[in-house]
Amino acid sequence: MDTNLYNSSGKYPIDSVDLRQLTWTDPLTYDYCHNFKQLEAFYIGSPITPETLNHVIKTRQSWKTETTHIGDIVTKQLQSRSAPPQALKAAEQLKEKGTVAVLTGQQAGLFGGPLFTLFKSLTAIALARQIEKEHNISAVPIFWIDAEDHDLDEICTCNLLDSDSNLHRVDLELPQTHSGRPAESVLLPDSITQTIEALDKILPNTEFSKEILGQLIRTYSPGISLVEAFSRWLDIILGPMGLVVFDGSDKTAKPLVRSVFTQELQSRGKVSRLATLAGKEFSAHGYHSQVNPRRDTAAIFHIDKTRLPVKLRDNEFEIGNTIWTTKQLLDEVQRSPNSFSPNVLLRPLVQDTLFPTIVYVAGPSEVAYLGQLKQVYAEFKIPMPLIYPRLSATITDGATMKFLKRYKINFETLQGQDDSTLNQLLANHLPSDLDSIIKDTEQRVYDSLQKIKDEVPSVDPTLAETVKTTQKQMERSLQTLHGKIIKAAKRKNETLQRQFYRAQSLTFPKGKAQERNIAFLYFLNMYGPKLVDKLLVNLPLKIGKHYLLNP
Repeated sequence: MDTNLYNSSGKYPIDSVDLRQLTWTDPLTYDYCHNFKQLEAFYIGSPITPETLNHVIKTRQSWKTETTHIGDIVTKQLQSRSAPPQALKAAEQLKEKGTVAVLTGQQAGLFGGPLFTLFKSLTAIALARQIEKEHNISAVPIFWIDAEDHDLDEICTCNLLDSDSNLHRVDLELPQTHSGRPAESVLLPDSITQTIEALDKILPNTEFSKEILGQLIRTYSPGISLVEAFSRWLDIILGPMGLVVFDGSDKTAKPLVRSVFTQELQSRGKVSRLATLAGKEFSAHGYHSQVNPRRDTAAIFHIDKTRLPVKLRDNEFEIGNTIWTTKQLLDEVQRSPNSFSPNVLLRPLVQDTLFPTIVYVAGPSEVAYLGQLKQVYAEFKIPMPLIYPRLSATITDGATMKFLKRYKINFETLQGQDDSTLNQLLANHLPSDLDSIIKDTEQRVYDSLQKIKDEVPSVDPTLAETVKTTQKQMERSLQTLHGKIIKAAKRKNETLQRQFYRAQSLTFPKGKAQERNIAFLYFLNMYGPKLVDKLLVNLPLKIGKHYLLNP
């Protein structure tokens, strides 16, 4: 582990791991951070080059954005959720000329989703603050919720650790009739109360548990939509930092992106074709194509209770079992833009039409598929933002860090689910041939005393019994010492095992990266509401490393 890196204030050293040492790091992610020249054909520039950022800011500020409209829409949305004043103030800034946005986002997640949700948000907030300071402009951090995603199985699941660091999965059960429906249309059932009760039984009881659970109960209540509950939860946790949480399904915003929907339909799937070509170029350069869209499907969905793909059929379109002419579908866009939703490839263009985005904070897979969209942005004449990899990190505690450093354990070796690392640890730090060492010592003592016993009569015959007594006392003492050593070795063995399995469960639960597998709710419960402040203060804005953070 490296310790020559510091937090954003430059005061506290941060432990880090090279991305190449982590099994989930693909070549594209590493090269994006460390060998950008290998990938410069697919992006508008490196996210860490000041000249590139200056150019992107000027380009974006000169491009027409409906700032007043989107500012009003965002403000009304936040007001409807009673968002914190800091978030409302940031939304008002969107109306001002020259304001730029640092965007991130994902689908809604049960009780806030995995830890990387928090890392994405904090990276966006920290970048916006840095850009404001260094460029003397208003920069607003925005979290876009893909509220029309219909992967409800993933949305309604979260993982937590109990007080013994055992991993538990918590599920919100929904009726089968909800299958295929956009998340924004799904209301929390009465069973959400039982789900929170189950969660309460799993989470360790801390001084913060009562407050956290109370907030959850008020936020995730029956009858509220999945997306609104998620939005309100992020408002509570991150709104005070100035994060603007935006529900991407907002019907008042859809008319502002009619032109994007129209162009995609008129071009009959050009987004997919261009993304496919870029994917082939990725493969030719030795990288993996992240998105391989179907040739017969436009990058857009039609929503009518469920979200259905728009398929290309000769000169017409097919949605479900219905055939639409091009004119009919274009008329539908004009009449009812709320009936349409962008897919993963078109969504970035919708986002950057609505907001003055200069930087998008992306996870590893997003970095990859956004590299397939450079020509798509050019085709739609929308300025492409810089792509900034989100913070990649593991939250540890003092005991875990002390354990890793004391026994010189490489963080990444904890991911393995066999006992190879533990066995090596025990072999290195426990006596190996303890029994033979004790027996050898006993034999040496016996042999030495036997020689004394043979020689004593020539000096004083009466000392023979004293030698025998001494021999028995020393044998008993060695046996007692032997027993104590064995017990101590066993205790040390058990302690090492407990420490190892605890560290492993915390950092790589079930062999998966913590940031992807544990809900950030767990850490709020452990460290309290000030966790967010601590992480933001200690956030290292340097890409290409995986950080070990100890709040």
